[in-house]
Amino acid sequence: MSGTLYPSLYQVNTRVWMTDLSLKLGRPATLDDIPDAELDKLADSGFDWIWFLSVWQTGKAGQRVSRQNPEWRKEFQETLPDLEEEDIAGSGFAITRYTVSEQLGGDAALSRLRKRLRDRGLKLMLDFVPNHTAMDHEWVDDHTDFYIRAGLLNLENEPQNYTRIRREEGDVILAHGRDPFFPGWPDTLQLNYGNPNLQEAMIGELIKIAGQCDGVRCDMAMLVLPDVFERTWNIRCRLFWPEATRRVREANPTFCFMAEVYWDLEWTLLQQGFDYAYDKRLYDRLKEGHAKPVREHFFAGLDYQGKMARFLENHDEPRAAATFPAGMHEAAAILTFLSPGLRFFHQGQFRGRKKRISPHLVREPHESLNEVLERFYAKLLDILCQPVFRSGNWQLLHCTPAWEDNQSYDSFVCFLWEGSSEERILVFVNYAGHFSQGYVHLAFDSLEHYQWCLHDLLSDSEYTYPGGELKAKGIYFDEAPWKTYVFSLQKV
Repeated sequence: MSGTLYPSLYQVNTRVWMTDLSLKLGRPATLDDIPDAELDKLADSGFDWIWFLSVWQTGKAGQRVSRQNPEWRKEFQETLPDLEEEDIAGSGFAITRYTVSEQLGGDAALSRLRKRLRDRGLKLMLDFVPNHTAMDHEWVDDHTDFYIRAGLLNLENEPQNYTRIRREEGDVILAHGRDPFFPGWPDTLQLNYGNPNLQEAMIGELIKIAGQCDGVRCDMAMLVLPDVFERTWNIRCRLFWPEATRRVREANPTFCFMAEVYWDLEWTLLQQGFDYAYDKRLYDRLKEGHAKPVREHFFAGLDYQGKMARFLENHDEPRAAATFPAGMHEAAAILTFLSPGLRFFHQGQFRGRKKRISPHLVREPHESLNEVLERFYAKLLDILCQPVFRSGNWQLLHCTPAWEDNQSYDSFVCFLWEGSSEERILVFVNYAGHFSQGYVHLAFDSLEHYQWCLHDLLSDSEYTYPGGELKAKGIYFDEAPWKTYVFSLQKV
């Protein structure tokens, strides 16, 4: 893992980026064409990890399903009103084999990109899809026992969950990959984790991938947990992740595993060898717009919070600029990215893009730049480069009413970060659509012995307080909706 307690990750939509580069170069672009200046910019912005989404080889079968599925096509046309067939490459998660796509330059191009990243102190994260493969994966011919097989009755009763696969050796009916709450993904086939040989084969794939990158984001990682798998397929299986993570780390001790996980199974996967797990719960609470559930989310211990991958958008979620109104967006970002954990950003987020790009597409629509958001994120990234946010001590602060019967203080969410050399940062957010009043209480050694200057790193405004008053009463805030401060506390 990276040499910091709370690193930052930037997710790149690789195929979309290559399409943009191809248009600029006037020829098909590969990973070798990513400019060094762009990698320098990512390193200078303070990122530790770059996740290149969808680099693996996909096939014609997945592409055909993507182009013919009417529901998906409607979504694609909403994203790209000028949609063309070549814009639909098929899902990057319908993988035929874990080799880098020939169109991206193959494994050799990825190896050269990884070296360029390493030269800049950046680590490479790639995808691993444990639950399913593409329908034209080589195992369909060689190892149908690796998949969940079914009969004609299953296909007739649940055509959304099963498909007939034509083969020279004879047709078979196999299950589509799915989770227990939704119909199958029609461009995939479900792997059978009840087969120990399949589990061993998937560990082999992971070990191979671990030789090409520094970490993996594991797609829908909870689907192969034994209880989830049995509930979905009525098939018992043994634990996969503890053995898989252990075996990979035998050869790569610092290899990083990040889980896409839902249904409150984050801690379960952390206990089974994952370094980070998606914090979808925080995202959902921020989206609801109520401070108390957000604040209560931060009651968890740092052994849990420090392992959360915290985000406001990714390739699966709607764009943050389309989800959070102005003001609320910035407040949610301060709480998300200035709390402990892995800070997870998405390509296009800083520019205020509003259209989510499906992983089936390889081109993005033209959208105008949101200059206000771009300036905000530039400041936020600059703040995040400070060592106190990367390796400091964090605590949630206590707040009290400004006067009796005024409960608006309950909209405050406040943190204190402390670093070496008495470095202290106070993060304040009024996470509400109304004015709020209350006191925020600080507690650290020597507080009462000095005057304190509070310098806001977002606006450059300054306020001075006597330490005795701060210890006795706290800091009084009377703030507008969604107001945020990031105060550096300095002795006068």
